[in-house]
Amino acid sequence: MTDLILTLAAFAFLSAGTPGPNNVMLMTSGMNYGFRRSLGHITGVAYGFPLMIVAVGLGLSQLFALVPLLELALKYICAAYLIYLAYKIATARPKIAQSGDLEVSGKPLTFLQAAAFQWVNPKAWVMATTALTVYALPLSSTVNAFAVAAVFAFAGTFTATGWTALGDYLRLFFSDPTRLRAFNVVAAILLLATLIPVFWPNVL
Repeated sequence: MTDLILTLAAFAFLSAGTPGPNNVMLMTSGMNYGFRRSLGHITGVAYGFPLMIVAVGLGLSQLFALVPLLELALKYICAAYLIYLAYKIATARPKIAQSGDLEVSGKPLTFLQAAAFQWVNPKAWVMATTALTVYALPLSSTVNAFAVAAVFAFAGTFTATGWTALGDYLRLFFSDPTRLRAFNVVAAILLLATLIPVFWPNVL
């Protein structure tokens, strides 16, 4: 069982730490708003996803199996929301304030917004179902769901913090509004690119 937990932890760190919608947005938030202002976003990702794992483990996935149209509807809601977020990122207008600090229009995601985003995040659904099936612990379904969620909460705290801190560090280089605007456009394109494996799984 120890080996299985270690394998699950490795999967959690790798899947939570690799580029995806959450991490692109966390890095972008750190770069645009700084680490401190992005704490709500960080905690919403780190603990919102484990809550989703618990819900899926307690039977939500069976509901999708019974009503396939729900999964299809979620896929298109996800796409629409990601397109909206990409638009907001690409059109954010950085400028130098009178104080000399760099200001960006808009505001970072709150804890509730970031936690709710997990439900329309295609990578999150793949991670949740894979963790609960491929890396299932030899426990009851309920205990397994909470155990897997705890492992992801631990891994997500580190990875979400790291991606946001990276964005905050790069903020020094992108202190020029023109550079930051260019970065935001690239980040928006990367966010849209995460939809490719959702609708065209054979492309990548």
